[in-house]
Amino acid sequence: MSKPVIAIDMGGTMIKIGIVKEDIILSSTAIIADSGNGLRQRLPHIEQAVKDLLAQQGFSCKDIAGLGIASPGIIDSTRKKILSIDKKFGDAPDIDLEEWCRQTFDLSFCIENDARAALLGEWKYGRAKDLDNVVLMSLGTGVGSAAIVEGQLLRGKHFTAGILGGHFVINYKGEVCNCGNKGCVETEASTWKVSSMPNNIHHEQPFSDYKTVFRLAEEGDSNALAIRDQSLDVWAACAINLIHAYDPEILILTGGIMASGSYIIPHIKNQTDKHAWTPWGKVSIEAAAFPSSSALYGMNYLVNSQNK
Repeated sequence: MSKPVIAIDMGGTMIKIGIVKEDIILSSTAIIADSGNGLRQRLPHIEQAVKDLLAQQGFSCKDIAGLGIASPGIIDSTRKKILSIDKKFGDAPDIDLEEWCRQTFDLSFCIENDARAALLGEWKYGRAKDLDNVVLMSLGTGVGSAAIVEGQLLRGKHFTAGILGGHFVINYKGEVCNCGNKGCVETEASTWKVSSMPNNIHHEQPFSDYKTVFRLAEEGDSNALAIRDQSLDVWAACAINLIHAYDPEILILTGGIMASGSYIIPHIKNQTDKHAWTPWGKVSIEAAAFPSSSALYGMNYLVNSQNK
């Protein structure tokens, strides 16, 4: 039997921390990310949260297989470094997290992109179990993605393979994205962009999140309806691009915006059924089995794989 793993999911709003064994989260907690002020200032808080969870379970670090971090950004999983990260945790590339882990917990360490980690969690324990060709799209602060092709997680020569679905260009005349490109999926529809979308900036009370957009759209607010419908079409276009790029059996949807999944899944399914070039049949479009914890499961799998 494998030992439990300390798994950490660095979200832009909250940092989730869990002790995971196989497909069970033994205990978990979450702390405020305060990501605009960097990662270094959160490390003592992460350390304390981990120690509290260990104490709850009656564990010491000797009972743990290792520690794994799921992080936004471009992650060198070989050298165990954050290479590039957009806005959130801006100081992270300058931190030696493996050394921090060794000094703080004396544990083996691994790190992976958060969308890849979430996909691994769904692939090993959730919605995509026993499938060999899977794509995940995460709708949240930004738009993330990850792909497994022929049973292999895509990373690529420079660790960007599969994860830049949010930076597919769908409007080449569009606005400049945080990444420097024009008309990315994220610039057309994502939480960080919603407050400055054309139908929002002239609204009496601009919407700050998609929960509000979907609620007011249902109530008939014309500006909210316009933003919702544009966003649904943008995410469907991203889904079609992901299907064309990676030829999956299933596309898994996750992320905070999927609280409105009852609208999103039927629309994306309808659009992909109509417009994706899949002469063999239709790609299954499904919500994640573990929408808030799949990255924790994924890091558990990676730590145990590393230790074999």
